[in-house]
Amino acid sequence: MSVGTRPGPTRIVRHIPRLVAAAVAALVLSACGGGTDEDTSESSGEAGARSAAFPVTVEHKYGSTTIESEPKKVVTLGLSDQDAVLALGVKPVGSVDWFKEQPYGKWPWTKDLWGSTPPQIVGERDEYNMEKIAALQPDLIVAQYSGMKKEQYETLSKIAKVVAQPKGHEDYQAPWQVMTEQIGKALGKEGETKKLIAGIDERFKAVRDEHSEWKGLTVTVGEPYEPGKFSAFSPKDPKVIFLSEMGFTTSEKYRTALGKENIADLSSERLDVMEADRTVWLGTPDTEKAMKADPLYKKTKVHQEKRDLFLPYDSPDIGAALSFNTVLSIPYAIDQVVPMLEAIK
Repeated sequence: MSVGTRPGPTRIVRHIPRLVAAAVAALVLSACGGGTDEDTSESSGEAGARSAAFPVTVEHKYGSTTIESEPKKVVTLGLSDQDAVLALGVKPVGSVDWFKEQPYGKWPWTKDLWGSTPPQIVGERDEYNMEKIAALQPDLIVAQYSGMKKEQYETLSKIAKVVAQPKGHEDYQAPWQVMTEQIGKALGKEGETKKLIAGIDERFKAVRDEHSEWKGLTVTVGEPYEPGKFSAFSPKDPKVIFLSEMGFTTSEKYRTALGKENIADLSSERLDVMEADRTVWLGTPDTEKAMKADPLYKKTKVHQEKRDLFLPYDSPDIGAALSFNTVLSIPYAIDQVVPMLEAIK
């Protein structure tokens, strides 16, 4: 078994080299030389109300960051951070790629919010192009659902204010509520953020009330990635948390197998780890076909009793919505997944 801390989907990886701090510093100096005035229709009263929220100090994994005034240009480096920023009425100027294949404007829960102006792609997963970030002249950089390293944080802090991963949580394992709160505070929109979170909590409560029979049922979530191999996701992974908020739980065996890691890579010989009242697989039609053809998988009780569920990453974008698990993607995921769970008796 191999374990690691990284988000799913797990198989799409291509590295972008980091640029040295000296090059970044040079860009920052040139960027500070000038700027452009932006037209705005905001009234002086609205502007004053926003300004009153600052300064704010946000604690995070690498210390704390004080933001003196309302951010105008935001770069998001967490893989799903842009959703909360968009939900709060701010369009990031830069963001990282995750799923490849035109990620911005593609997902149904953000398509209208991005409109015709997608962000500049400034990296891929946790590899950031410092030169591109500096060129955007951001005044705030957000990295919540990320694996940002301390040296990356220190380099980025020379460019702009940086709010790194939430304090007290393993990378990629902070609750969506916490990450949303961090982003809302950094943007000076704590009141709006509380309303967003409360609305999502109500959606989950409605599901639990309607399906009390799901309370206490065990669930596991995995992703087959090649014949005979699959990944299992931590109980603190967004995909598992999504199901937990519907009333499901995880078994001691499953929790032990994952430990503190976000992902465990296993072979078919360890499919016993995935036995549960409901087993959810994310992937593609090809990986689903391969899993169902696996002789060892055919012997599992969850498959024989038809208690497994295969969710595609796209077409429709159910797996992606669970992987994001944000204030924007959760409503979409609930609408898609609940009927599929209801069909399992």
